Amino acid sequence: MKLSVVCPIYNEKRYIEDCIHSIVEQDFPHSDMEVLFVDGMSDDGTREVVSNYTKKYPFIKLLDNPQRIVPYAMNRGIMEAKGEFIVRLDAHAEYPKNYFSKLISAMQQLDGAENVGGVCLTLPCNSTARARAIAAVLSSPFGMGNSYFRIGCNEVKSVDTVPFGCFRKELFEKIGFYDTELIRNQDDELNGRIVKNGGKIYLLPELEIRYFARDKVTKVWRMFYQYGLYKPLVNKKLGAPATLRQFFPLLFVIGLIVGGALSLSVPYIVYPYFAVLLLYFVIAEALAVREAKKSSCYALLFWMSIVFVTVHVAYGWGYLVGLMKIILKRPFNVESNR
Repeated sequence: MKLSVVCPIYNEKRYIEDCIHSIVEQDFPHSDMEVLFVDGMSDDGTREVVSNYTKKYPFIKLLDNPQRIVPYAMNRGIMEAKGEFIVRLDAHAEYPKNYFSKLISAMQQLDGAENVGGVCLTLPCNSTARARAIAAVLSSPFGMGNSYFRIGCNEVKSVDTVPFGCFRKELFEKIGFYDTELIRNQDDELNGRIVKNGGKIYLLPELEIRYFARDKVTKVWRMFYQYGLYKPLVNKKLGAPATLRQFFPLLFVIGLIVGGALSLSVPYIVYPYFAVLLLYFVIAEALAVREAKKSSCYALLFWMSIVFVTVHVAYGWGYLVGLMKIILKRPFNVESNR
């Protein structure tokens, strides 16, 4: 067996069939791969859909993940895997037909490669202005910083993290499995360990993954709050932050709080405080105008500003809460990541 695909799932009925179709249509030989869907005890019909495909395609298997969170799912899949290479997928995405073959080829050809992955083409999950705004923000450098797998690049690039990557199974014997304490950012922590142990992570820009963003602003808030919340714990485990971009939302939130408080007691602080806020919204609206013209959807002028603020404040506030938990030695509550 050359390849094992591990895909954590939980209540993915809306997306799972398209994901499976993009897997079975790969140009990689079915005889050389297995696909392990590790389910967090879905109750929306996802299990039934996957079970039907296991009858049609013997290389597809359904495993249980009673703990319901991604690192447990990945560890279960890795332990069950029979392949030399492991690809980690997400059910919210569809993959190009040469995805598996290109990943394995890159792993064999690129110097020191321990993880390789493609670029996310973030798409709206429906045609509403809200969903389109969420997808646009998650693809924007202003929203995501220099996260190249989100904003794209023009050449194969050594990076700090990639989504839906490919590893050699032996890697997990060397550096350990996914950290089950991390509800979010478990991929970032694993990639941090790869780099810390001398491995390299490569982004392959020609591999474009169709990733479907969340459909509601509340879901975006929850997701980025959790990303921020667990990031200080990742940094603590790794002994250092992996990137500088993670600090900008934190500084933004601290600036909002401290600047707002000082503005009430120190009159001259009011002007620079509101000038910075104005600049922020001018940039957000300029990007919204460009996107609205491109798509002829002028409701984006409202929704993109809302989503920019949601992403930055949720992540920054989560980061601040995570720092306080570490300083005060409080536990990180385990909760579902969906």
